[in-house]
Amino acid sequence: MATVDWTADANEALTLSLVRAEEDKQVLGSEETYEEFHPTFTYPIYGEDEKIYGYQDLVIDLRFASGSLAQYLSVRYAQKLDASTTVDNVEGILKEFIPSDYDTDEAAFFTRVREDAVSFKPIGSVINTYTRPVPSTSGSRSATGEVVEYEVYHATWNDPGFREYHRRMQIFILLYIEAGSYINEDDDAWQFFVLYEKRKRQNGTKTYHFIGYSSVYKFYCFPEKHRLRLSQFVIVPPYQHQGHGSELYKTIYNYTLITPLISELTVEDPAEAFEDLRDRNDLRMLLANENFMKEGFGNEAVSHGGGKVRKRKTRARANPMGASSGMVKGTGKMGPPIDKAWAETFRTQLKVAGRQWQRLMEMLILMHLNPTDTQAVRAYRLQVKERLYRFNFEILAQLDKEERLEKLEETFQSLREDYLRILEMIK
Repeated sequence: MATVDWTADANEALTLSLVRAEEDKQVLGSEETYEEFHPTFTYPIYGEDEKIYGYQDLVIDLRFASGSLAQYLSVRYAQKLDASTTVDNVEGILKEFIPSDYDTDEAAFFTRVREDAVSFKPIGSVINTYTRPVPSTSGSRSATGEVVEYEVYHATWNDPGFREYHRRMQIFILLYIEAGSYINEDDDAWQFFVLYEKRKRQNGTKTYHFIGYSSVYKFYCFPEKHRLRLSQFVIVPPYQHQGHGSELYKTIYNYTLITPLISELTVEDPAEAFEDLRDRNDLRMLLANENFMKEGFGNEAVSHGGGKVRKRKTRARANPMGASSGMVKGTGKMGPPIDKAWAETFRTQLKVAGRQWQRLMEMLILMHLNPTDTQAVRAYRLQVKERLYRFNFEILAQLDKEERLEKLEETFQSLREDYLRILEMIK
């Protein structure tokens, strides 16, 4: 007789949905779906093993009104063990992490979705908008020229109703950010950037739908400014891989740039995927900065709308084999080696954190480096290794000289490969 397995995978059992009113569903493209997706993590809620014991065919149905994020929770299963002491209390555990006003009656929830769809308006102030073509019902781009609007709102605890709204959306931090945790509501230093889709119904009414958000923390920065630290950043799965994360990040960066009392934007312990997103957008920002590129690489470097940087075409004779065909050494401040005082001036103006700035400089130099210029290649290698040595000093200082040099070279080569991977993304 086969043994019955009473253990469920919490990540598979928990099903999430962003539910729209029927009038909002009518204008969706055939490939648009915002319901029945799963979390990446559930260990903050159901434990390190992410297992739930005592059920067969367990479904934890957690739904959100797509704009207001009002919640509905239902727990279903085919069979449950009788031994109550060993069976996990699925709803009892989850309800500790969501507001207590969630619905358990499906009809009542659908009524709430319909009402909230029309009445809900984002909290805070709009600080950025952008548009995308309306997906057609066939899944291709709309031929009508109509667009979907997207808006980013800036909010704080002082905005009426935002504290309650934050309690509804914060669970996405636990479910999609490794080691994510809830923040302290009593700390006034928190600020928030929330992204919404603004979609037009067939009758012309526009409704809002939650996409994701970021929380940032304001630190004092001597003598009279503040430093913003980006702490949490999440885009819900139905909107991922569509460029919305980049739009949200650029909004936060631009807010930093135009706010006089903010000195720089830092990031708290970024995940690899977010670090890639940050690198791509920071690099494009620098490539689009004409003054920076001209001073850094000479007048040969011409930016094309923030995209790929190319050399101006000339009708000069070709270089013989082995001769330099890349950047002319000494034509710009980027070197290598880089002019540190010049770079620090731009870093301060652009409000980029120190270590991130150094990485960006290294990537841009590599992007323009002529591999046949042995002197420039050596200068670049030494520049990067100098930073790596300082950054890893405590570990490297414990090694003998030969091991230290070997480890530095290994780290340099690994970093170079990663830089090339990132640079490939922005071509």
